[in-house]
Amino acid sequence: MNIRTKRKHISVCICTFRRPQLLNRLLSELEHQVTDDVFTFSVVVSDNDSNQSARQTVAEFSAKSSFGITYCVEAQQNIALARNKAVENVDGDFVAFIDDDEFPREDWLMSLLNTSERFNGDVVMGPVRPHFETQPPSWIIRGGLCERPEHPTGRVMKWTEGRSGNLLFRTRILDGVCPPFDPHFGSGGEDMDFLKRMSERGCRFVWCNEAAVYETVPPARWKRSYMLKRALLRGKNILKHPTGRFQLLATSAVAVPIYLLTLPVTLIAGQHVFMKYSIKLSDHLGRLLAIVGMNPVSERDL
Repeated sequence: MNIRTKRKHISVCICTFRRPQLLNRLLSELEHQVTDDVFTFSVVVSDNDSNQSARQTVAEFSAKSSFGITYCVEAQQNIALARNKAVENVDGDFVAFIDDDEFPREDWLMSLLNTSERFNGDVVMGPVRPHFETQPPSWIIRGGLCERPEHPTGRVMKWTEGRSGNLLFRTRILDGVCPPFDPHFGSGGEDMDFLKRMSERGCRFVWCNEAAVYETVPPARWKRSYMLKRALLRGKNILKHPTGRFQLLATSAVAVPIYLLTLPVTLIAGQHVFMKYSIKLSDHLGRLLAIVGMNPVSERDL
């Protein structure tokens, strides 16, 4: 199907929490989206702050914006509830999610839409690349510690390979799904749970490597402690999925002692290698600590 036979509409969802400057930059970058009259788009901003810290930013931007903006508030701090609030306000053939600390290429939406139509994708995933506003330490660059995997456009993806930071899906896949995002995953992992359930419903996932967005990586995220805490939290959150827990735990039980033995050797190869394996260790350790009721880190610590 040629996408020029019908003018589509995309609802872009942004969930935000007390980051008005980053939100303003994202909205400003969306002004430059190339549509070629093939599609239209609007934006839904879901403010996950009971103090409505994003209201003024949205109001000021709406006064001069070329696209429509819907502002809504989810007072309970829970990313899954914030995403559900955003979805309640979408109006279009497609829904796109982008994080408030990201900003897209000018052809972001066009590339996602083209890939969905060309490869018959119900869900299209795209790359999230790091954006450093100042030069980070060399070991971060050498280790690729802020890099994420990328793939050829059109590659069929597994649900485990996706995140909500750069995502487009057909609105119709939400039919009969209530709620789209499970509030049980309020501290993270709600996006993977959503993709898992969509996979079980038969949705086809494809990759679009041209639809890049850039995630701001501030100096606070360069800290070793931040990276390790994030990995521990990630490990804990993945156990919230009801299936595959035994296999995950079995893998981690084997991996933790191996990584502990390997770490001293990685110091010889350099700090970038040591940190890469330390993060892997923390991922597995987070699972094992969570299963015995120990939670050394929470989302508030990040």
